[in-house]
Amino acid sequence: MSTKFFTNKSDNSLLKKFEGVFQNLPNIHHFDALVGYFRATGYFKIRPFLDNIPEIRVLVGINVDLLLEKYHSVGQQYLMDPKETKDQFLARLKNDIQDADYSEEIENGVIQFIKDVVDKKIVIKAHPEKNLHAKIYIFKPKNFNSHSAGSVITGSSNLTEPGLGSREKSNYEFNVELRDYDDIKFASEEFESLWNEAIDILPVDIGKLKEETYLNEDFTPFEIYIKLLIEYFGTRIEYDPTNIDLLLPDKYKRLTYQAEAAIEGYEKLMKYNGFFLADVVGLGKTVIASIIAKKFVYENGYHSKILIVYPPALEQNWKTTIKDFHVRQNTYFVSTGSLHKVIDGRNLNYPDPQEYDLIIIDEAHKFRTDTSAMYEKLQTIAKTDRKIPGANGDIRKKVMLLSATPLNNHPSDIENQIYLFQDKRNSNLPSIKDLQGFFQPLKDEYDDLKKERILNVEKLKRIFDKIRDKVIEPLVIRRTRTDILNNDDFRKDIELQGIKFPKINPPNEVKYEFDDNLSLLFDETITLLTSLDEDKNKVDGIGFYRYRAIGFLVNEEDRKRYGNVEDIANRLSAIMKTLLIKRLESSFFAFKKSLRRLHRNTVHMINMFEKDKVYIAPDVDVNKYLNDGNEEALEEKMNEKGGNNVIFQNQDFKEDFLLLLKEDEKMISNLVERWNKVDYDPKLEKFLKDLKPVFLNKKNNLTGKLVIFSESKETIDYLSDSLKDIGVKKIISISADNRKDKHSTIVQNFDANLDRHEWKDDYDIIFTTEVLAEGVNLHRSNVIVNYDVPWNSTRLMQRIGRVNRIGTEAESINVYNFYPSDKSDNQIRLTNTAIKKLQAFHSAFGEDSQIYSQLEEVGEAGLYGSKLKEEVNETLVFLQELRDFKKNSQSHFNKIKSIPKKSRTARDSTKIDSFFDVASSSITYIKSAGHPGVFYKTDENDVVSELTFVNAAKIFKARVEENSFKLPKNHHHQVSKALNHFKTITKNVETKNVTKSQLSAAEKRVVSRLEFFIGIANDDFSKDQLKRALDEIYKGSHRQLPNKLNKFFKQNTENDPQKVIDNLYHDVLKKMNFSGAGHTKEQRKSLFSKPQIVISESYIERT
Repeated sequence: MSTKFFTNKSDNSLLKKFEGVFQNLPNIHHFDALVGYFRATGYFKIRPFLDNIPEIRVLVGINVDLLLEKYHSVGQQYLMDPKETKDQFLARLKNDIQDADYSEEIENGVIQFIKDVVDKKIVIKAHPEKNLHAKIYIFKPKNFNSHSAGSVITGSSNLTEPGLGSREKSNYEFNVELRDYDDIKFASEEFESLWNEAIDILPVDIGKLKEETYLNEDFTPFEIYIKLLIEYFGTRIEYDPTNIDLLLPDKYKRLTYQAEAAIEGYEKLMKYNGFFLADVVGLGKTVIASIIAKKFVYENGYHSKILIVYPPALEQNWKTTIKDFHVRQNTYFVSTGSLHKVIDGRNLNYPDPQEYDLIIIDEAHKFRTDTSAMYEKLQTIAKTDRKIPGANGDIRKKVMLLSATPLNNHPSDIENQIYLFQDKRNSNLPSIKDLQGFFQPLKDEYDDLKKERILNVEKLKRIFDKIRDKVIEPLVIRRTRTDILNNDDFRKDIELQGIKFPKINPPNEVKYEFDDNLSLLFDETITLLTSLDEDKNKVDGIGFYRYRAIGFLVNEEDRKRYGNVEDIANRLSAIMKTLLIKRLESSFFAFKKSLRRLHRNTVHMINMFEKDKVYIAPDVDVNKYLNDGNEEALEEKMNEKGGNNVIFQNQDFKEDFLLLLKEDEKMISNLVERWNKVDYDPKLEKFLKDLKPVFLNKKNNLTGKLVIFSESKETIDYLSDSLKDIGVKKIISISADNRKDKHSTIVQNFDANLDRHEWKDDYDIIFTTEVLAEGVNLHRSNVIVNYDVPWNSTRLMQRIGRVNRIGTEAESINVYNFYPSDKSDNQIRLTNTAIKKLQAFHSAFGEDSQIYSQLEEVGEAGLYGSKLKEEVNETLVFLQELRDFKKNSQSHFNKIKSIPKKSRTARDSTKIDSFFDVASSSITYIKSAGHPGVFYKTDENDVVSELTFVNAAKIFKARVEENSFKLPKNHHHQVSKALNHFKTITKNVETKNVTKSQLSAAEKRVVSRLEFFIGIANDDFSKDQLKRALDEIYKGSHRQLPNKLNKFFKQNTENDPQKVIDNLYHDVLKKMNFSGAGHTKEQRKSLFSKPQIVISESYIERT
């Protein structure tokens, strides 16, 4: 059956119909089109049929409703305005060109359209009044009459690619072709009537389209480079520190670098639910965090509640600062060891976890281990839904992590801290959804690297470069003093306020030597303590069996009482071994005392066997009671504690345990005897010898104040007494015992930020343990002496940070490290371990001073190597360059800012200063709706590789006078390759669902149980709570949730399924404070919708 109607089914599109009409209808002179939507790309598709058509007219509708709304909003009546009609049409046409697919064919078509209008081959008008939804296409000969042939097509198809059906996936269209004279005549008359009312779109207007879109060929390499920076940095260019200044109390310095960090930090906080503020020690992280907290209260509402988590040493500082910022009524304070007060619901001083909106965690690196009870408590607080959602309905808490040293050692350090505000398998980071999958291979690689005898710094650096580029870049704000001094605005700002950043000189080695007898004793002591010879072969040594008792229990029930007894015994004995070695490195005095205690405690254990009463009491200090000879009180205390505090008999232990204890006692007793004969101390002698000529020398020590650190309280007491013995006065010793009591004294004598009239000089030398390594200013001194070097490199950084702070008057900071002897260093690989940790930190975050030594790589040759490289935040350098350009060339900046996206240029590859080979390649910058952007290099072999922003910016960087070249033939192909690569990668990320194969064994067990109970739950609330729990397991949001659920199911004795569900809610899920079902299927917002080419550049090889 013949019909005049047609759809775009079976390849019967409007484009095909046009082709048939133009080829088969004779003598077409007029082609008129009336359409609601016109696209230049649509015109390009029919252009091949129009070569021999003399008169072409297109009448286009505009969005009259938009104009009506615009005038109505200001209380005016819309009157036809030719200019507005024309402007709206041109704006839509411009958008059409900008949104078109990136191909040479389409661009040639658009350029042909512009040429046709300029040459008057096509005439365009826009109707100013009517919303034209009709689509009419009229084909007529020159003198159309009732005897001539013509055609009119009408229906749903616009003159666009989807309307024409020229794409694989086009719209469903329904049209009709009419060839009756009366139909064509009626359509023609209606067209003419509308045409006469319409506004002319002049050739000169269309002619400007090329220069006003990305088709403009006049953009220079310099303009493309600046446009790239503008697009990358976005609102960071326009930061307004005056807004932040309003949040600062009057007595605080207005520092631009702090204001900018607060603005950027707030943006990261809201976008990613958390971020790391990791400026180096002494730049004012507490102040920056307080600014952000106050801004959060303003933006989120005065009902907002803030929880600040900190080590006890920082309590006073936080409470003072928050009070100064006038958000005290919104803020609650809790120390790292008291998080249970927030969770248990019984402490009236703290709201329940769901009440908090913002959590600030100071010294966040303390939460780098996800197996600790402290971490579990904090994650529970941080991941509990907010009781009052944010203005956008957001129920997730916001988390700020403050630490100058967020990475201490292992990649898992930073990973675990991220899990305080991101989910393991459902992150909203730009390019990583599955954080667990990202980190696992890097952790495995790092673990393999640790086993190597000689540290491979390059391999280590590659691991942390990946972490830096993918994770740290979006989540971390970190500036070193070098970054600030390299920034003109920041530097001028601090100079105007009289602030100076002292130079940190490379650490000075302080070495002490042994005589032959002492060297031999030292060597044999290390061998006995480590049970290793110099070649790391196992030898007989002290087994520390006093601390391995539970590993020798015979009865399996007794062993189960304490868990994995072998593992616990090994760890406990290793701790004691490490403690002895560290004490030996600290001072002979501290070592002798520790060795005597070990001997005494070992004898106590042997005596217990002789009395057939062996006390195993994890909750009681057994040795303290035995030292006092008060076994009766010990037993009373053990009975009071109960639990695993048990009195065993000899027969409960393996037969060889007592023998091993006695062998230990014999070796320890021999060592005690030999060390008691040592009545001199080369390390102390070296310290006393260098005290005045080196440590207190006025050339190095500006104020005559000196800070001396040791990990051992016994060592600092020993040093303090030794100085007093030779008449040195004005000495103070600080440890955990007196830190709080001496706080005011410390501040008055060593804090340069105290008002000068409050300064005192009662003390010039301060001996301290690690209790003053954080949370206190000691910068009236500029000299640090590390009498012993902590094995934790983070502690070293924190120590130096006590004197390297804003407000110091010193030009330089001097650090003196007493290094462990080569003998002990060979045994415990201390230097190699510390350098490994520091290199990890440097690679990921950058640091502006050498901390441990003047080393970077440690090889078989020992302790001498190259200096640790000073890292500079190059991103900030580019940002400052852009700001300087804007300030100095505002009009040129504004012109470049208006350059349309997709703009491009070509350059001579020999002009590029980069270690990347870019000849015959193209680099494309691509963004999408929620993605900050990615840079892809496509080479001549179509290989697409990702570049960092810094590497891309270095390649794009151009001089003002550099000229551009014509785009090479492979440009469009290479750019399209990059775009398709982005789409492929992002599609994989977005569509990758978490499967059971990604879950741990414990998680799989829980998932099966939850799925069963969801299926039989008989009320919506229970079902919703179970679904939410299942969702959280798949996302990996709560580390302990699978363990808690498994424990519940193991202990469950209830047979009624509904009662099981009820118990599950009250025992586990209720404590999670899950919100209602509305959030059960919370979807990760698409970060990759509408990918867009921002800028591109091709590089030609000139011969």
